[in-house]
Amino acid sequence: MYYVYPCVLTPEERGGFYVSFPDVPGALTGGKDRSEALTLAEDALTAALAGYVQEHWDIPIPSAIVDGQELVAVSPIVAAKLALYTAMRRQGITKTALAKRLGLSESAVRKLVDPDHRSHISSVEAALRAVGRSLVVGDRAASALA
Repeated sequence: MYYVYPCVLTPEERGGFYVSFPDVPGALTGGKDRSEALTLAEDALTAALAGYVQEHWDIPIPSAIVDGQELVAVSPIVAAKLALYTAMRRQGITKTALAKRLGLSESAVRKLVDPDHRSHISSVEAALRAVGRSLVVGDRAASALA
């Protein structure tokens, strides 16, 4: 899955833009202009999805973009962590079970799925392989406004 979500930028009466994500209701922010709003949108999206992990909720599947929306992606390391978290949930793999597969402590695995914790991408990639997944990295044109 690609962790790229459509957002709505709504102009505010006093200037600036309010940003919301239809697929991630808790991801809200704003900025003084479109560029700042989109930059802050990545932080808001990451924070909201980290909350989903902390609450043990399923990560929402991004909907298709419609006219008037912008796309916002989480960072590659956060995307990898969300992919690992999602794979573990779908397969019913506990942190303890994954720790045994990887020869790590349960607390080390907890950090691998925590979007707020710094991890090496190679460690998350190894964990993904241990649950039968692989990490695929792509690129896209950067928004001229962001």
